[in-house]
Amino acid sequence: MPPAAAQHVPPGLGTPPRTPSNRPSRKRSGRVNVVDPELLAASMREAVGKLHPRELVKKPVLFVVAVGSVLTTLSALVHPSVFTWVISVWLWLTVLFANLAEAVAEGRGRAQAESLRKARTDTVAVRLNHWTYGANLKRAETEVVTPAELQPFDFVLVEAGELIPADGDVVDGAAMVDESAVTGESGGGAPVLREAGGDRSGVTGGTTVLSDSVVVRVTSRPGHSFIDRMIALVEGAARQKTPNEIALNILLAALTVIFVLVVVSIQPMADHAHAAQSTTVLVALLVTLIPTTIGALLSAIGIAGMDRLVQRNVIAMSGRAVEAAGDVNTLLLDKTGTITLGNREAVAFIPLPGVDRLQLADAAQLSSLADETPEGRSVVALAQRYGLRPATAADLSNPRFTEFSARTRMSGVNLSWDGGAGCAIRKGATAQVCDWVAMRGGTVPAEAVAWSARVSESGGTPLLVAVHDWDGPRVLGIIHLKDVVKEGIRERFEELRRMGIRTVMVTGDNELTARAIAAEAGVDEYLAEATPEDKMALIKREQAGGKLVAMTGDGTND
Repeated sequence: MPPAAAQHVPPGLGTPPRTPSNRPSRKRSGRVNVVDPELLAASMREAVGKLHPRELVKKPVLFVVAVGSVLTTLSALVHPSVFTWVISVWLWLTVLFANLAEAVAEGRGRAQAESLRKARTDTVAVRLNHWTYGANLKRAETEVVTPAELQPFDFVLVEAGELIPADGDVVDGAAMVDESAVTGESGGGAPVLREAGGDRSGVTGGTTVLSDSVVVRVTSRPGHSFIDRMIALVEGAARQKTPNEIALNILLAALTVIFVLVVVSIQPMADHAHAAQSTTVLVALLVTLIPTTIGALLSAIGIAGMDRLVQRNVIAMSGRAVEAAGDVNTLLLDKTGTITLGNREAVAFIPLPGVDRLQLADAAQLSSLADETPEGRSVVALAQRYGLRPATAADLSNPRFTEFSARTRMSGVNLSWDGGAGCAIRKGATAQVCDWVAMRGGTVPAEAVAWSARVSESGGTPLLVAVHDWDGPRVLGIIHLKDVVKEGIRERFEELRRMGIRTVMVTGDNELTARAIAAEAGVDEYLAEATPEDKMALIKREQAGGKLVAMTGDGTND
């Protein structure tokens, strides 16, 4: 290694400590705040509207309290007293609070849909007019439009850092795309390659291009995109009463009738004892006896439960579905973001024979300084666990960085010193780095290919690190990337197993990767290279055996 690069290598350090690498925060954003003033104001107006008898009669307990509120208010007007007015106010507040709780729970679901709609309308698109395949993009006629103006077969140009405005297919270029907006993964998500041609050309509106630029041919009509379907799902989630809720409503109604009869029968006995009670006292006694709080909050509890699921990217189509979850026999789980963290991370540096591990770690760190993908950041973090201090451009000699590109599948840096000496470092996919070394007149050791294959067989992803300096072009070693299984997931699967629930991991990964992750996570079974048809066939087989099947994932698309 040249002196400018080697200065980052403290001598005498061994393997890195076994501490978790620094990972980006996985906090979710975009949740609807329950104390949002606009939401509370709208909910308050709706709560007042729910005072209409047509709405109140649907909730027997609350209807009785509302009738009592009217009676005490009339009594306060006819025979004013502090006691009567206090009771009247408290009864009206009880009814209003119950309506407000339900209105807030319903309003948060609508606000969730509105946030999705706002994200769609805030996006702009660069439409290419009269563009044909292979034409020079620099000479293309462009027009800035909104996603609602895009029609099928329109072409749009999307560059790094921009949102894809509509569902479509990549017809020119290749780019890494962050799909966390639709998969639910936070902290950046695991970027995926989308390129023209083949089965990796489909893109979804609302996702973000991380590198390069692509031309997308729109395939969805306005109002029929993936985001539009998600909005329809959130808004159309039916508030159906569950069997338990229906039974509890019947019980509350029966108890209310009984206590009404009890209170009504008190007055004749009180008259006989020459201790007649006022209407206000009788109403207060009735409200105290009947299960007012349970009846007032029953519907709000169900709606709030469904809303809390929506916040976690789970759409409960009804309260009945929530109850049915308790009878599940088979649980299908998406892998990325559900069983694993979603981002592959560097877990080991594997030097080739004759190469020092710290030399490999330093080269890997330098080649990743311009790689802003989660994998690139994890390489830098792993190098620091070896004791290498973080490198910056100011520490290097005339650096020229090569950013990661979906076309080259490599990142790196070129260094130069006074007198003409220089050094080039590259890190990337095995095939691309091998080609880079061969084009510069070097040879790739057989161990590099064999060990890379071994990493792949273990379920990981190998990245080669190569350098071209005064000793010529050569491969230094391998970076082992792997999906990181979430902490504690094995224990959770064991708990599900004790509950009698069989877990099945469903993934589009190859057999080797799926087998390795399934063994580490502790699922009962796995389905590799799964297509939508394979998933449906698996569900139907389980259902044919009399089992209730549930599917879980980390995003609304699951």
